[in-house]
Amino acid sequence: MIRTVLAALVLILGAGRAGAEEVTRFPAPEWQRVELTIRSAADVDAMAPLIRDFQSLSPDVAVIYVEYETADLYAQAAAACAAGRAAGFSADLLISSSVDHLVELANDGCARSYRSAETARLPAYALWRDEVFGFTTEPAVIAYRPDLVPPDDVPHSRAALVDLLREKAGRYAGRVGSYDITVSGIGYLFAAYDARSAVTYGRLVEAFGRANLQVRCCTGALIADLEAGRIALGYNLLGSYVYGAMRRGAKLGIVVPRDYTLVLSRAALIPTTAAHAAEGFAFLDYLLSERGRRVSRDQAFFFDLTGPLPPGIDGPPSLAAAGVFRPIPLGPALLAVQDHAKRARFLAEWRQSIGLDRPAAGPNGQARRP
Repeated sequence: MIRTVLAALVLILGAGRAGAEEVTRFPAPEWQRVELTIRSAADVDAMAPLIRDFQSLSPDVAVIYVEYETADLYAQAAAACAAGRAAGFSADLLISSSVDHLVELANDGCARSYRSAETARLPAYALWRDEVFGFTTEPAVIAYRPDLVPPDDVPHSRAALVDLLREKAGRYAGRVGSYDITVSGIGYLFAAYDARSAVTYGRLVEAFGRANLQVRCCTGALIADLEAGRIALGYNLLGSYVYGAMRRGAKLGIVVPRDYTLVLSRAALIPTTAAHAAEGFAFLDYLLSERGRRVSRDQAFFFDLTGPLPPGIDGPPSLAAAGVFRPIPLGPALLAVQDHAKRARFLAEWRQSIGLDRPAAGPNGQARRP
């Protein structure tokens, strides 16, 4: 009962912050039969080619696409589920890069189960309980400005990045950026899996502290800083967004790390409160289909597990090559990542290591936090 009341309160308060949401309407190409509402933490520019291609197959479906930050999407979806109604938060499909949030929603009974020929083809790491479905292959990469990072300085592994920040501390002080993992869901997820995967993790965050790491909320803000020259290197950025910026003309370089590469499967979930669940399932099947994956690879998220890397990226022949592929599996292990006590301890240690708890300034006296 208490949880329901609190969740309803979150829903009401979240509705008051509607200005933080961005709504895009995709009219039905033909006579409109139904309206599909997608609430998502994926950039509309990335999803638009997929939505339009889906509508070419289902021309009587209009799509309302509502874009959120990951934490806001989770809070409002959880509140709607706990309240047992969709008032103020109608959604037929949820999409998020913070896959731990979707697994937690499913674990709390907020997701509809679904099986189809398309879901049956998913690898085990991209499917949980027939309720959470991964549909992209998105590596965490090192991005850089080629005019600010000489070729000999480009790090191809975390150990090389640590060495660079130690040996050329003056050159890169205040010029390296990554997520503020206290506010970024994807940043926190990548950092938590870095801590599990890398023997260099402790050295890396200490090096970030010495280098006056510039922290930002999200990939878009870090890309903007790289394009403007405010930072020279970005760590653990979503490769799909960085490559999308490159395709639009940004002068950036991308390295797929050679020691290991964390790979996210952006995921989708059909809420129990969905008014048009059939259309949500149809769009999910489209995303998982060969046609949807081709559009995703060519126009939206750009990476494929077994295919070659996109042109101009510094890395192995493919993500699956050379043993560098480290998927973040959908499943109960993600619930441990969100354990409140462990999360609080991890964040406190991270803040202390990179120096966020003491006043500091970036280059030219700019504050280090956005």
